[in-house]
Amino acid sequence: MLEVFDELGIKPHKLSGSSVGSIIGALYASGKSAKEIKAIVDELLVREHDTWKEIFLKKEIFQWAEFLVPKLGQGGLISGDAFLAYLYKHIKASSFEDLKIPLAIVATDFWKREQVVYDSGELLSAIQGSMALPGLFTPVKRDGRVLIDGGAVNPIPYDILTDTCDKIVAIDAAGERSVKEDFSFLDAIFNTFQIMQNSIMVEKYKHRPPDITIKVEVTDVRALEFHRVDTIYKQALPAKEKLKRELDALLSSRLK
Repeated sequence: MLEVFDELGIKPHKLSGSSVGSIIGALYASGKSAKEIKAIVDELLVREHDTWKEIFLKKEIFQWAEFLVPKLGQGGLISGDAFLAYLYKHIKASSFEDLKIPLAIVATDFWKREQVVYDSGELLSAIQGSMALPGLFTPVKRDGRVLIDGGAVNPIPYDILTDTCDKIVAIDAAGERSVKEDFSFLDAIFNTFQIMQNSIMVEKYKHRPPDITIKVEVTDVRALEFHRVDTIYKQALPAKEKLKRELDALLSSRLK
């Protein structure tokens, strides 16, 4: 979706994101183009069609062993510390103030059960808290709070931009799942989380809808199936074209 902004020569006034949206948002806000972000993602991923030889020749893949540090008994299975260190190498910004585009990141206060918005101060801990998917990544402590995934309270936080932006674009990249007779434990956990997220967004759209809403029709891609990135890109192309048409039309109407 960010490719559309680059191709149309548009620089967003401000970005917001929850969960993985905070990661992509931070990369883009740091000045990376959509093409550069895709390259960063590509260097880490094993493709569905990769051979074992190709996998072992790809030295970056061994960084995943460092990312997946077990943290059993601490509220999650995996620590995000190593991944954040890798991310920092590419963002090269330690604070929100270092970013080239203003960014707001949403996390969830675990004990107070409420939204926490970060748009100033230390950047990486805000990202880490926002992406701390319950049961998978360990919660993050910051400012006397215990933070978990921002998607628990605000999956697509377009509404926090309404006071500073006159036109809002919301991207829903949650995807869809086909009906199946059987499902795994992880399917039950992640799909239930997405059911709750969808319910939140249905109500938000009723009260203050964005100017453009794009729902990316990615089907049957589960959480953490990063090796299916080519399938994701292919399925997302119609949404990209839809965004390009709607954004172009929106800007054209403003020039009349």
